[in-house]
Amino acid sequence: MRVVIQRVKSSQVKVNDQIIGKIDKGLNLLLGIVTTDTDIQLDWMVKKCLELRLFPAESDGEKWEKSVQDIQGEILVISQFTLYGDCRKGRRPSFSDAAPPEQAEKLYNRFVEKLKTSGLKIETGQFGAMMQVSIENDGPVTLILEK
Repeated sequence: MRVVIQRVKSSQVKVNDQIIGKIDKGLNLLLGIVTTDTDIQLDWMVKKCLELRLFPAESDGEKWEKSVQDIQGEILVISQFTLYGDCRKGRRPSFSDAAPPEQAEKLYNRFVEKLKTSGLKIETGQFGAMMQVSIENDGPVTLILEK
């Protein structure tokens, strides 16, 4: 499981020119699922995304002391199978390691449901759809998490 985690001032996702998910200050999560992922990876990733200290304390504008939970931020989750695109050979990426849609969608939905238990505002894209994601990255802060 891979997540590109971005600290954002705002983010939104459109499908067919309609906004289907929109957040203010918080995290934009691009989630890629591999064929071997299970609930073990999923639970670790949810906990890490919620608890990772990526936001500065009010008293010190530079030191990252607070998590998205601490600041009561918002989260936008986008399914992103292309995070498992292998570009080492040829001129076209191979996606053979990415989980098949049926498996990936189940884990994606469980990931979102587990995030929702935090009580934070959680928005999503549409699994399997062509989406346009707008991200106002804060910092910029962009990290890759993998389990």
